[in-house]
Amino acid sequence: MKSIPVDSWTKTHAEKLYGIPNWGADYFSISDKGEVEIVAPVGGTQARVSFVDVIKAMQERDLEMPVLLRIENLLDHRISYLNKAFTKAIDDAGYQNHYRGVFPIKVNQQNHVIKEISHFGSQYNHGLEAGSKAELVIALAHITENDAYIVCNGYKDAEFVDLGLHAVKLGVNCFFVVETPSELPTIIKRSRELGVKPKLGVRLKLASKVDGHWSEDSGDKSIFGLNTIQLMDLIEQLKQAGMLDCLQLMHFHLGSQIPNIRNIRNGMQEACRYYIELIREGVPLQYMDLGGGLAVDYDGSQSNDTHSMNYHINEYCVDVVEAIMEAFDPENIPHPVIITESGRATVAYSSVLLFNVLDISHFDPQPIPEKLPDNLHEMVGNLLGVADSIKLNRLQESYNDANYYRDELRDLFHRGQVSLRERALGENIYLVIMQRIVNKMPELDRVPHELEKLGEELADIYYGNFSVFQSLPDSWAIDQIFPVMPLHRLDEAPTREAIIADITCDCDGKIDLFASTEGEQRRTLPLHPLKNGDEYYLGVFLVGAYQETLGDLHNLFGDTNVASIRINQDNSFDVVTEFQGDSIADVLSYVEYDPYHLQLNFRDIAEKAVKTGKITVAERQRMLKDFSASLRGYTYYED
Repeated sequence: MKSIPVDSWTKTHAEKLYGIPNWGADYFSISDKGEVEIVAPVGGTQARVSFVDVIKAMQERDLEMPVLLRIENLLDHRISYLNKAFTKAIDDAGYQNHYRGVFPIKVNQQNHVIKEISHFGSQYNHGLEAGSKAELVIALAHITENDAYIVCNGYKDAEFVDLGLHAVKLGVNCFFVVETPSELPTIIKRSRELGVKPKLGVRLKLASKVDGHWSEDSGDKSIFGLNTIQLMDLIEQLKQAGMLDCLQLMHFHLGSQIPNIRNIRNGMQEACRYYIELIREGVPLQYMDLGGGLAVDYDGSQSNDTHSMNYHINEYCVDVVEAIMEAFDPENIPHPVIITESGRATVAYSSVLLFNVLDISHFDPQPIPEKLPDNLHEMVGNLLGVADSIKLNRLQESYNDANYYRDELRDLFHRGQVSLRERALGENIYLVIMQRIVNKMPELDRVPHELEKLGEELADIYYGNFSVFQSLPDSWAIDQIFPVMPLHRLDEAPTREAIIADITCDCDGKIDLFASTEGEQRRTLPLHPLKNGDEYYLGVFLVGAYQETLGDLHNLFGDTNVASIRINQDNSFDVVTEFQGDSIADVLSYVEYDPYHLQLNFRDIAEKAVKTGKITVAERQRMLKDFSASLRGYTYYED
């Protein structure tokens, strides 16, 4: 983005810089006060609530930063949007069946999320997908509508099968998707012993490949699904068992976060051919489950980049419906019920990580002293000469010279020929040179390759009160881009370039990959300088999918505080639920420490110190009190 003069800065510039209109799906905007707002669809209108007001409400309830904020309105709207988009595509095309969505519990297993999906989604008969026994238990306790589906994926043992068969007996549309050949004998055996006719599906291993990070989920090497040989064997086993009529659902999964709509079209065409051939084999299919893959535009580039998508939900729904009709109508095959397992697109927008900035590390040089030592070392003098002779047509040469003299100075220091004071002066002059080069680079027609990343190397480090490993594990593990931006002061121009570090003592605990409005990833984020005594709040958006489930206890930073809000039509909001994050005692118990015994051990250590005269009894009491308070305290930074 072209540099904007500080005194000309407006909120429009901020919206463009941070890309809210591109990735925000109309759920977020910037107010005239320069604060990020939640824009919630309520009662046919759009209500607006500032994140700054939400943070104040959290603090009044003793929910200090960091806080994971869930916005119920956005979760509800995503469910409604997906169901209505499919309904419209079906009606417009004259499709002769309906759509049923199921939410994959693995994407966000938190109780409040599943509860809201089940409650709000009941009007659309929106169901759940379970990939384990634990998830099936959750699904069984939340499905209240008889026409909402439970789809059972994953590896299934007898106990898993029994749970699903109980659901069938209760009248629930619970499907077992056979993903490996070894599952079928267990399902047949348990269904006979319990006297329940199962509802079966089969997962196909399509040859179609997809773009993006999860391309290995698709094609011949995908982990789950049956190949054509195994598929034909499955049909024969069901025929011999007299259970071919149980096989009603065909399932396939191209991959998570599919950025390219062409991949979806190609996969649908291949899947439809399988469906047609299975019908010809006498399989009474009635349901087609597309699995997941509906993407989220994390970087707002609206492209087929891994972190984006080159289509909209409406287009996705139309393509699915049309692909089925184009394949099935010439064959006079009835249209199946369409099922999707869209998780990421359902929950990503509804959660935002909020945190405050604790400190900043700058790489700004100090002014060069007007009076320098008379016996200035030659290498320091050479650096000073470079600093005084920087010209636009010699930036590369100045860069090369500065690095040569700086390296020579360091080598001399290692050999004891340069003092610490001389080295510090030389390092400061080197930073002056680099800053002067960076300041002149915008005037160049072409930036030399070696200088392209110089601005990034001089970027500030903003220390945020959070853990990447706990709250944004995908950012660390797979370089997932999440939109990050300040939540206020957006009526001011951000004048610093920064990366964001967390408070873990790990060099990987940082965010240094950001989306850019130009569609390319950038290594720094424009931020504001801190004002003395004022908090500076940042938000990481679109974190509702997978991040809570995948988070770990790196450095024993536990779950953050969590709050769920519901926004009202009058622009007010209610704090629906609030959960205190893990205490130190909580996380210690997760790694098999007993907080009570830790306290006893510390008491013994303190008592021995009293006996040896190291501390007084009063000091002992204060230490025990502080130790106990720490066990009850938040694992993150507390002011």
